[in-house]
Amino acid sequence: MAIAGIIFIVAGAVLWWVQNRQQRRCNQIKLARASKSTDLEAMATAISKEIGGGDWRDYVWLWGTPKPSTPLLSEFKQVPCVSYTSTVVREYEETVREKDSSGNVTTRTQRGSETVSDHQQRIPFELVDAAGQVQVNPEGANIESVEVLNDFRPGAPAGGMLSYGPFSLVLGGDGGGSRRTLGYRYRESVLPLDRPVLVVGTASDRIGSVAIEQPTQPDQPYIITTRSHDALAKSVGQSAQIALWSMVACFGLGAVLLLAALLS
Repeated sequence: MAIAGIIFIVAGAVLWWVQNRQQRRCNQIKLARASKSTDLEAMATAISKEIGGGDWRDYVWLWGTPKPSTPLLSEFKQVPCVSYTSTVVREYEETVREKDSSGNVTTRTQRGSETVSDHQQRIPFELVDAAGQVQVNPEGANIESVEVLNDFRPGAPAGGMLSYGPFSLVLGGDGGGSRRTLGYRYRESVLPLDRPVLVVGTASDRIGSVAIEQPTQPDQPYIITTRSHDALAKSVGQSAQIALWSMVACFGLGAVLLLAALLS
């Protein structure tokens, strides 16, 4: 009982850290300044006249449509985008033999999976809003993509080669042992060009022109998402609340278990 109490106390401490982190993220997202592309250009120009260029930073959020000079094409579906993640997962089943404390052996079949291909790519783009456009460097951003493919193809591929559209991959084997391939799942998510996105990040004139990039302060998240600013802040705030109540429950249950162990 004491061990269980300690485990709950430790879990509560972890949740305390998670809750604090999520609450700081929520506060920073709410503090980000709503901006237009022309506002950023005007501010950068004014500040450069006063103190010189290259050192201006401002944590902001903007809403606009991605416009790259040359779009990416996603690996499987060939969807025009500025970011994509493509994965292939092998799903299998295997026979497992287990022995209990009495020496009795039982046999059961369990399912499992393994990733055989995982490819991500992202490129800089212009974010076009009603006022103009501003460059976005997505390196380091948490990009909330849109799923465009989730397709399971049963069985092992003929000739040991996977293929999906222009994608192909030569397999090195079937996993060996008692594992039997059930099939392969193809998944793909993109940040498309035909939907407006929210960018929360740092506006900077570090490169000589205004660009949105990853913040230098660790508490300031860098997020690119199709959700609105209000929806994003609400979601992060709800995560902080869930972590808070889970933390209180773990600390309370841990304390009760430790007290019961001491009194027993």
